[in-house]
Amino acid sequence: MGYLAPELIRTGKATPLTDVFAFGMFLLEVACGRRPIGSNKDITQVVLVDWVLEHHRSGSILDAVDPRLMGNFNTEEATILLKLGLLCAYPSPNERPSMRKVMQYLDRDQTTPDPPPTYMSYSMIAMMQNEGFDSYIMSCPPSNTSMGTVPGESSVEIPQEGR
Repeated sequence: MGYLAPELIRTGKATPLTDVFAFGMFLLEVACGRRPIGSNKDITQVVLVDWVLEHHRSGSILDAVDPRLMGNFNTEEATILLKLGLLCAYPSPNERPSMRKVMQYLDRDQTTPDPPPTYMSYSMIAMMQNEGFDSYIMSCPPSNTSMGTVPGESSVEIPQEGR
């Protein structure tokens, strides 16, 4: 996945919104000091956007900032960059802001909103889109059970019941 938007992988067609996705991944990589897809000490794959999303959900988004900065950063600006990275890297292109809107957020002409709520990881949503699941299924309410997780890593959620 990396910098390639899910729909670009699926269709092979670049659009302005696939560029927005790549820009979002770039923002996250710079702010976090991590590659879009990497591995942790346990040799398990870590997807940067899902890792930042977990920090956002837990209310600790600033913990995703590159530790090499040793806290020497503007927290308001870091929060804007991380939230904007999540917005731009959202798996569904219709939920991503335009680059014009991105510039308004960066210039602080508008308040950067939170990413759209989802109970799944961005990777799971992208995978479901690539497999042909529609937006209705991806927006089902979270009647799920969470599997065990490694602290600081993304979790996978499994629905308890079918339709």
